[in-house]
Amino acid sequence: MSNNIRAIRSEADYRAALARIDALMDAEPGTPESEELDVLVDLVELYEEKHVPMGYPSVLAGIRFRMEQEGLSARDLIPLIGSRSKVSEVLSGKRPLTMQMARALHAGLGIPADVLLQQPGGEIGSALEGIVWERFPLEEMAKRGWIKNRPNLLDHAEEIMRDLIDRAGGEYAVPAVLYRKNDHARINAKTDPYALKAWCWEVLARANARQLPVSYKRGTVNPDFLRDVARLSWSEDGPRLAQEFLAKHGIHLVCLKHLPRTHLDGAALQLADGTPVVGLTLRYDRLDNFWFCLLHELAHVGRHLGNTKDDSFVDDLSLRDVKIVHRDRREDEADEWAENGLIPEEVWETSRVKDKPSPLAVMALAQRLDIHPAIVAGRVRYATGNFRLLSHFVGTGAVRQQLLEGDD
Repeated sequence: MSNNIRAIRSEADYRAALARIDALMDAEPGTPESEELDVLVDLVELYEEKHVPMGYPSVLAGIRFRMEQEGLSARDLIPLIGSRSKVSEVLSGKRPLTMQMARALHAGLGIPADVLLQQPGGEIGSALEGIVWERFPLEEMAKRGWIKNRPNLLDHAEEIMRDLIDRAGGEYAVPAVLYRKNDHARINAKTDPYALKAWCWEVLARANARQLPVSYKRGTVNPDFLRDVARLSWSEDGPRLAQEFLAKHGIHLVCLKHLPRTHLDGAALQLADGTPVVGLTLRYDRLDNFWFCLLHELAHVGRHLGNTKDDSFVDDLSLRDVKIVHRDRREDEADEWAENGLIPEEVWETSRVKDKPSPLAVMALAQRLDIHPAIVAGRVRYATGNFRLLSHFVGTGAVRQQLLEGDD
């Protein structure tokens, strides 16, 4: 244990102690560093008790107290706060709690709302407030076997939907994008938000019921990873191989038919423990569409998902080039990674197929990159805006038979 530990008598001492706590977060139990961490936490709590003008402990003290009571480590907070780095920042005082974090800590650890909100009489509302349960497409969901069919579905709407939400991981695990207006998301203005919620919860519920062979390691998905996924397309069983490949890297791929009025191609979601879930609707049963949608959502996993517990992305890719007032740069970034993962930009710009998209040129570029010709044909069709071109190459009817999960 460091000999430099001293009483905290000033704001500067307080900030220095918080910084040292941050550096010691991963100390192994029983080590001198772990003992130093315990002493510093006690000193910080003592200082906060004297200098916080409230009749209850600070957020940090409240969290630490519950962790000590339950014998929890910092790693145990990841499902509640979102990531290892976020836990470290919260416990060191560098990051304030979001309402999503406060809700999760309140529900998961029982920390009083007034402590988490730092205000007397503070209340943390449910993430499900304002939902009209009868507006969910219950009949269609029952027809597909997502929920149990029963007489008078509307009379049991809340019970039915809460059961689905529990199977998806609980109200605090569902995508925040589904609860707020988001002018930056690629969501069709005609989308029924209740149908969209239902589809996402069903995807999460199916992923939550499956055990992957490994846990996801953040940083796994990068441009090289996307290229590896794209090369699987060369096989006739490419979509199925991609699903197996992702599972071996801790990523769920769930392909589920879209609900009416969702106008949806795919989503990048995460389970309560941060495991990435890619959901695809396969509403266009073509290989070129499948591979671009898959890599677009994986790009979100690699570049954006997990930065906060609130992150999630739902995409109507037909809006890709629609000039809207608000445009989320993260969608453009995901497009860029997807395009380059399938066909690197420098290769595309120097290829013959860009200017003379003959069948021979399509095949030549596909063989050069070890990818399916459908990907090259899809790029040509998108670049030219001529979606009748090379239609015999795009693999119509080749995906759903491999991946679409059956609906009763």
